[in-house]
Amino acid sequence: MTEQVAEAFTPVRRQALSDAVFEQLRARIVNGDLAAGAPLPAERILCEALGVNRSSVREALRRLEQARLISVRHGGTSHILDYRESAGLDLLAALLVNAGGFDARVVRGVMEMRSAIAADAARLAATRADATVADRLDSVVHAMSEAGGDLVRLQSLAVSFWSAIIDASDNIAYRLAYNSLRETYDQCRALLVEALAGELRDVPRYAAIADGVRRGDAAAAEHLARELARRGEESIGRILRRLDTASTVDGGIR
Repeated sequence: MTEQVAEAFTPVRRQALSDAVFEQLRARIVNGDLAAGAPLPAERILCEALGVNRSSVREALRRLEQARLISVRHGGTSHILDYRESAGLDLLAALLVNAGGFDARVVRGVMEMRSAIAADAARLAATRADATVADRLDSVVHAMSEAGGDLVRLQSLAVSFWSAIIDASDNIAYRLAYNSLRETYDQCRALLVEALAGELRDVPRYAAIADGVRRGDAAAAEHLARELARRGEESIGRILRRLDTASTVDGGIR
């Protein structure tokens, strides 16, 4: 490893060493600083460049391999993988922040996937849910009606509403995908709350979805959920397009 490459790393301080090593290497992989197909520097070189012990480096490498960001070949040599082809949704939150701001493509992708999952999960919920689920949804909707237009409160309740829909869909793949989407969404929810105002304040639409689930009307629940989620998706999309056109940074979203 040349001195130039070694200087690209910074010493690790004030954090669990293996966590800090993992996060720094992960960031360099997803940013392209460490190119797909290239060998990862040897453990000894990483220890020296990062200022940590070998056990911390080995633990970080183990986690990178589990995240499918590197492959460890026979003899212990590690190579960088193309995360677009190998990684899973657990990487989504790490991709969100880019150069101090939020990556607009990731925000857009999260909103689009949210719309797709919300609609189909509502369809499945209407088919599979029992009365207790409908009661849970009604309770959330009642709390939304009592929120008085408080967007922060409504945002939190909306997360609870969709979580109940996901649970009622009885689809473990949707549940795990939703967990990853929520982890990513939580990083920028404060920035999105005003943009989602129209969706969050449409309490009658949430109530209609809950009613569709209660009646077992899969078509109605799916249609209503798609319309509601896409309302927020389109609002965020308009903001991202304006920012892209202006080539500016507004509120941390790039």
